[in-house]
Amino acid sequence: MLPKRERNLILILLFLGWCLGNLDRYIMNYAVLQITEDLNLSASATGIILSSFFLGYAIMQMPGGWLADRVGARKVLLASVILWSIFTGLSGAAWSLASMVIIRFLFGIGEGGFQPSSSKIISNTFPVKERGRAMSVMLSSSGIVALIIPVLSAFLLTAIGWRTTFVVFGALGALIAFLYWKYVRLPEDNPEEKLARTTKPAEKGLVGSLMKTPLIWNMVIAYFCIYAVNWGLATWIPTYLVQDRGLDLISIGWVQTIPGVTLLLGIFLSGYLVDKLPEGKEKIVGAIACALTGLMLYLMFTAPSVAAFITYQTIVNLFIAFVITLLPVIILKQLPTSVTGTAMGIANTGGQLAGFATPMAIGFIVDAFDGSFNAAFWMLIVFAVICIIAILTMRNKGELFDRAKAEASA
Repeated sequence: MLPKRERNLILILLFLGWCLGNLDRYIMNYAVLQITEDLNLSASATGIILSSFFLGYAIMQMPGGWLADRVGARKVLLASVILWSIFTGLSGAAWSLASMVIIRFLFGIGEGGFQPSSSKIISNTFPVKERGRAMSVMLSSSGIVALIIPVLSAFLLTAIGWRTTFVVFGALGALIAFLYWKYVRLPEDNPEEKLARTTKPAEKGLVGSLMKTPLIWNMVIAYFCIYAVNWGLATWIPTYLVQDRGLDLISIGWVQTIPGVTLLLGIFLSGYLVDKLPEGKEKIVGAIACALTGLMLYLMFTAPSVAAFITYQTIVNLFIAFVITLLPVIILKQLPTSVTGTAMGIANTGGQLAGFATPMAIGFIVDAFDGSFNAAFWMLIVFAVICIIAILTMRNKGELFDRAKAEASA
């Protein structure tokens, strides 16, 4: 295990990289207002642009995890940041709907290896009892980005335009890649990694069994549902506030900082709470959080004022943050390190498929209902209910994984 100072440095660098990755994704939710006008796009076409990134991202989850387990998490991490930075910069050169969809799809392919490789790095460098908090620090980047992106995007998009903004973010990615190359070094004495390198046949059987494990499929469904809610809100709320609530881009920037603060605090607190939960209680608490998410979604779209809408959005972010933090920690704590990259990739495929399907589905729903978002909110509420079922029916790790972990720690 690396010294604490080196572990913390790696965690800080992963945090910065994830901040940039979230910035690259979230900025599109605001830039699309200008892109839609410049390229003369319908709501359905806008939804396709918002979804195209997630299709590439979802496709790369399992290959990214598989590569992290076999060729090394550091190599996958570097390749991921370099590729996503290239296509982030190229987003500013798009001239049509087709070109933007292709570039955003390739951007998703590039970024797809980051989450499973960074999760594996956390698993390799942090002891089990600290992984929940380490994961919450990395995931807190989405809360920080949600806090600053509304104001930052309003400033950048009005000052330099969407094309130059994407080029600037691409250049920042090159800097992050250099820092990873120079400073991210992984320990060589991890006992589970030694076991993985010296018992390849057993590892192959272990990895193959993941696809037959009910826990993994519950994770895929739960990931899909909670991220459907998360990305459905994140991608369409700016457009919703313009079209249904009559706000301008600057006003949206300021009012959206409030839910952003809550999301940030929620992720930090969730990492602490998840580590403190008694074993076996995760399912109950996670199901309650999903139920309250559904209730808050209903109150959001029926809210009589913008202030009430933002209040309910702020509360729903707390519950979403908890579930998003809870799910990967269950994987990190219940499965052996030798397969966490692959397991995380499989589970996160569900979340990113939701990111692909939900924004596009909302675009078609809004067009079908003459600009109304009510049916879209009902769809998100249904996903919250399905997430409850997926979490409550989740089983603990099977005997195979119990035995593998015991052998790894022997």
